[in-house]
Amino acid sequence: MNLNKLFYLCLTILITINTTTKIFSKNLKEMDNNLIRPEYLKVGDTIAIIAPSGVLNDHENYINKAKKLLESWELNVIIGKNVFNNYGHFSGTDKERTKDFQRALDDKTISAIWCARGGYGAMRIIDDLDYTEYLKTPKWIIGYSDITAIHNDLHILGSESIHSIMCKSLEDKDINNDRSIQALKDVLFGNKLSYNFNNKPENKLGKTSGQIVGGNLTLLHGLIGSKSSINTDGKILFIEDLGEYHYHIDRMLISLKRAGYFDNCNGLVVGDFSDLRKNTTPFGKNIKEIILDAVKEFNFPVLFDFPAGHEELNMPIILGRNIIMDINNSKSTIEFL
Repeated sequence: MNLNKLFYLCLTILITINTTTKIFSKNLKEMDNNLIRPEYLKVGDTIAIIAPSGVLNDHENYINKAKKLLESWELNVIIGKNVFNNYGHFSGTDKERTKDFQRALDDKTISAIWCARGGYGAMRIIDDLDYTEYLKTPKWIIGYSDITAIHNDLHILGSESIHSIMCKSLEDKDINNDRSIQALKDVLFGNKLSYNFNNKPENKLGKTSGQIVGGNLTLLHGLIGSKSSINTDGKILFIEDLGEYHYHIDRMLISLKRAGYFDNCNGLVVGDFSDLRKNTTPFGKNIKEIILDAVKEFNFPVLFDFPAGHEELNMPIILGRNIIMDINNSKSTIEFL
């Protein structure tokens, strides 16, 4: 073989390898960008009510209300065996709460799991949950606040989930006339989700896209350094919280910053920060100022006052779904793709 033939042979091999590598990289990127999407609900499907966290005080009121609501949507309802248990702060022992959740994950006839309430406790059971059967028949898992621990694991697993009201949220609601309830129903039954807001002066303008991830700031902070800590690269982070001091919110944001949460983040959506505590020494900044200060060196859009968190209006977010967020001088929009 002369040198010319050898040169062209090597060139052909290099081009083939380069093309194959590009295709493989593209496929990996596409796989990473499209999470598991459970099937939307239809009339006759079954939804399980499970309590993975805090104890359910006055449980009969809102669990019965939740059951009545779901039945009005023509869904079948299963209530976890241990939902009404009481073990100090928790709705049952860790083992009992794990057993209920695992049973619902494994049951192929269940199309969604609705968490009864948050509080604290999900982090204590997440390491004992097995998602093997869930991956064969994925289902929507719905909740917020303490349920962020479960949402994080689902995202790492590669599945979408729903940040939304829980059964306890129905306590003082008119189930026949409530925006949060109707919005959850729309999402579960596959209606397209989008939001439009008037612009706020504190917003940081820009247009961006990516998977929306996150949830309760305290939980996100508590999971840093664990296998349940999410990767926010190329994604849009959502945060909300309840009952914290201003200095503690600042500390948690700085912790997220030091952990790299903002380094390659594509955007920030800020939900409700409710019932904040007052320190004896004023912190000197309001919540929006604290957040903007934490991300001041990053060039991504920031949307404030998204109606999700511990307030009466708690609109759903499909965690893991790709969104387009556009914040301009006149309005802000979020479109779920």
